[in-house]
Amino acid sequence: MKILGIETSCDETAASVVEDGVKILSDVVVSQIDIFAEYGGVIPEVAARSHLEAIMPVVNKALKDAGCTWEDIDAIAVTHAPGLLGSLLVGTLTARTLAILHNKPLYATHHLKSHVYSNWLQGAGVADVSQRRGVRSAAARGVAPAARGARPLGRELPKANGPAGRAPEREISDRTPAPMFPLIALVVSGGHTQILYMPAHNQFEIIGTTQDDAVGECFDKVAKILGLPYPGGPSIAKAAEAGNPQKYKLPHPNVKGLDFSFSGLKTAVLRAVQKELSLPISHPSHDLKNHLTPEQVADFAASFQKTAVDILTEKIATAIQAHPEVKSIVVAGGVSANQLLKSTLETYVKNQGLAFFCPDPKLSGDNGAMVAAAAYYEIKSGIKPTDPYTLNIYPRISIESH
Repeated sequence: MKILGIETSCDETAASVVEDGVKILSDVVVSQIDIFAEYGGVIPEVAARSHLEAIMPVVNKALKDAGCTWEDIDAIAVTHAPGLLGSLLVGTLTARTLAILHNKPLYATHHLKSHVYSNWLQGAGVADVSQRRGVRSAAARGVAPAARGARPLGRELPKANGPAGRAPEREISDRTPAPMFPLIALVVSGGHTQILYMPAHNQFEIIGTTQDDAVGECFDKVAKILGLPYPGGPSIAKAAEAGNPQKYKLPHPNVKGLDFSFSGLKTAVLRAVQKELSLPISHPSHDLKNHLTPEQVADFAASFQKTAVDILTEKIATAIQAHPEVKSIVVAGGVSANQLLKSTLETYVKNQGLAFFCPDPKLSGDNGAMVAAAAYYEIKSGIKPTDPYTLNIYPRISIESH
């Protein structure tokens, strides 16, 4: 089964053809990152106009790279929630029109679900991934070595009670294992930070969420304080390579259960920078970068990154302790490309005897392949296609309501 996946929820125009929910036949991404780096963030109206210019060339190239005609496509999938209103409209209107024109079933997917299902895709070495157009480089997606001098977590993490020595089942291919259910998914991006419990395909329960900022948003805001370029995740990871992650002690927000709070961490970095520079708290944050040395920037970046990773890892450790029946931990979303987060979580999870999954960095950001994969498992789960004449968009909707 070949599915065309279309993704335009934010600032990347993407389309991909995926076979049987696993094999990527093409993956085309046109990023607007160069446009918004100048502004330090995404401007919704500009993003929508850029999608309008790119959407059909991207779709056509995805089909061409996959060696497919419309006769070969079995279904169309598109992100319809959540995201920027104008961006979602461009993708869904395109998908609806194509579904009607070519008489193809249409599946509307939730953005976070698609990120989770990127872990079912074959990662490195899949067909045509190297031919992506306009895709961010590895560095731009937050791929950087773990910070130098990084040490184990400062707190002792709770030990999972589940049995050790579990091996991931091989339901994808001989060389690509698939996550086993029940599982816990950590979704981390610029707009979302959630812990999901999945007892089976297409069954989601939110067991932890951020009470304010998402972790990716926190990376962006801290980067701005330090005078580092947008997006903040990769720029902080790069700066942290030369920094000492133990230099500045930053607090872990006291949030009960599995919920998160990153707004306080952002403020803590701001106050720590002001204190380091002997400046009053009334000093404007946008000017602090003019007083910082490169060494101070690197140390603050490394200290912040380690603290954010420790917070995420501690919550996953607590989630495992609360759900000893889980067999797999999966990570998804743009921040999953952070190498310190990946290595820290992988070490902890595997020490508990659980299978660990994190998408290839090429698939951690927004892409059409994950949308197609999510739709494939909807089809396998018996979910019916949506009516292309009535499909609506939902800029804000919970994955539990989808």
